[in-house]
Amino acid sequence: MRWDGQKDGADRQQALPGLPGLVRSVRTPDFADVVFHEVRAKSVLNKVPGGRLPFGWTVNPYRGCTHACTYCLAGDTPVLLADGRTKPIAELSVGEEVFGTHEGRFVATRVQAHWTTVKPAYRLTLEDGTQVVASGSHRFLTDTGWKHLTPGRCADFEERPFLVKGARLVGTGRFAAPPTVNDEYRRGYLWGVVRGGLPGDPDVLARAQEYAAGEIPREGDLIEWPTVPGDDWSKGFLAGLFDARGSATGGELVVSSSDSVVFEAAVLALMRLKILHVVEVRGVRIIGGLAEKLRFLHLTNPVVARGNAVEGMEVPRQTQLAVVSVEALGVSRTLYDISTGTGDFVANGLVSHNCFARKTHTYLDLDAGRDFDTQVVVKVNAVEVLTTQLKSRRWQREHVAMGTNTDPYQRAEGRYALMPGIIKALADSDTPFSILTKGTVLSRDLSLLRAAASQVSVGIGVSIALLDRELQAGLEPGTPSPQARLELVRKIREAGLPCGVFVAPVLPGLTDSVERLDALLAEIAAAGASGVTVLPLHLRPGAREWFARWLVRERPDLADGYRKLYARGSYVDARYRRWLSARIQPLLRRHGLDVKRSLDTVGVPGDEDGVWPEGSLPAASDARVDQEQLTLL
Repeated sequence: MRWDGQKDGADRQQALPGLPGLVRSVRTPDFADVVFHEVRAKSVLNKVPGGRLPFGWTVNPYRGCTHACTYCLAGDTPVLLADGRTKPIAELSVGEEVFGTHEGRFVATRVQAHWTTVKPAYRLTLEDGTQVVASGSHRFLTDTGWKHLTPGRCADFEERPFLVKGARLVGTGRFAAPPTVNDEYRRGYLWGVVRGGLPGDPDVLARAQEYAAGEIPREGDLIEWPTVPGDDWSKGFLAGLFDARGSATGGELVVSSSDSVVFEAAVLALMRLKILHVVEVRGVRIIGGLAEKLRFLHLTNPVVARGNAVEGMEVPRQTQLAVVSVEALGVSRTLYDISTGTGDFVANGLVSHNCFARKTHTYLDLDAGRDFDTQVVVKVNAVEVLTTQLKSRRWQREHVAMGTNTDPYQRAEGRYALMPGIIKALADSDTPFSILTKGTVLSRDLSLLRAAASQVSVGIGVSIALLDRELQAGLEPGTPSPQARLELVRKIREAGLPCGVFVAPVLPGLTDSVERLDALLAEIAAAGASGVTVLPLHLRPGAREWFARWLVRERPDLADGYRKLYARGSYVDARYRRWLSARIQPLLRRHGLDVKRSLDTVGVPGDEDGVWPEGSLPAASDARVDQEQLTLL
């Protein structure tokens, strides 16, 4: 096992690739079967991607969950960078900016992780000639949602959706190959940049100097045009002219020149390369939509970044990207994947799913079930790094939410005690914060939290999903009992601090009966909770597979109902959300809990139509649910 190389005294060469900053990996008798991987992190204060949540920043001192992601592509697959260029996925680095999508538009996002795996390879071919080599589990966005490349099952839970012949993918279409930088291209670039009026951009000047062997020619040195300009010369010429006289205002690519000879040469070059364009008073404008703009940029490769030609543009859905074939190559290949802030990226013109959700990394060889509990990554320098980040003049003291990914008061906190320093650093920097936890270790820090609340806004939430100890032991092994968490709520309130309770996740057919919800809310009210938020089960990739295995093993009678409720992905069917909202409202009123806040998070306020038969699961509808939710599974 690769984990064996992480034990104290192990050969450093056996350290896990992809776990930067690893100091050591240790076991302790206090935590049977748990391995703590101590790392020195470079960043602890992290921006929350997407902008769909009520907070923008989070701090996660622990990484207690990973996801065996299988979405991976061949290393030479070009990925669209945020500057408009492309780079093979194998050459990408963490921190680089690429294009992903948000609410149907292209947005810049950062690469959060990058890794490799070896899997059987398949070739996807589309009718526009696009070809991509990927694993069978890779997902692409179609006009009807995300689809895997090949058929299969998700943890024996359900047949996964997959691509069939004729399915239409979403994206720009295949990327054009970059130009060959030969003598013809170099000469063409110099003609374009010099005759266009050499700009002062240092990167443009550097390329011109490099291509001119150290000395940039003057316009008078360029007397005669080539007798028969070829494709390479034309690509270089257009790149040089665009660097000198091009613009991308409002997403429009325009090349202009007051020199009629240069202007005519540009039109001829565009015609030679079959780039769609129209001649206007202000210059030559590239037409044909985003696909043609990208083709121009990639074919010519100007120096000046033109990512603003893509940023904010609508993702094309009416495209010639129908599936022609999916072929097994009959071999296993080294394949690559990345995680991004948006959860997707653009691979050879196709919107492509990446591994996200529980921030998992296949290069760590961890899964989303048992490894979540037994392989814990600890950022031992979290307090030091956070203190430095909060001192930055760029820090605007925005709200920081903790517990949004992994629990900051999980059992490891009892050993490493990182949270006291984190609380103090946030309070001392006048940064408001909130904590969502299942861990009763928080009671240790109540005096610190009370002191922090005198300086900044402090919110505390405790997650209590159910009262049934047997069910809790199966679903949340290793977490404090429901009674212990209720006692934590009492202590927080007695300390004079607000404490909301997250009834999360509500499990369809398991914990959503009137009797169970009523009993739980009665206990929560008795503990003095200052509010309640109710969240139905949310199954992102990773959590979905883990929960599916548990459900099939423990409650196979509910499996068909869950397949219908989660047929469209991570979010439960909208009708179930309305049904749960209608059921929970009178119970909240009965116990004097915050009705309005619960309505906001349960689902669709005000719609109380539909009542499901007692003891059965509602059937799925075609309703879409786009609202982001949080759960601690």
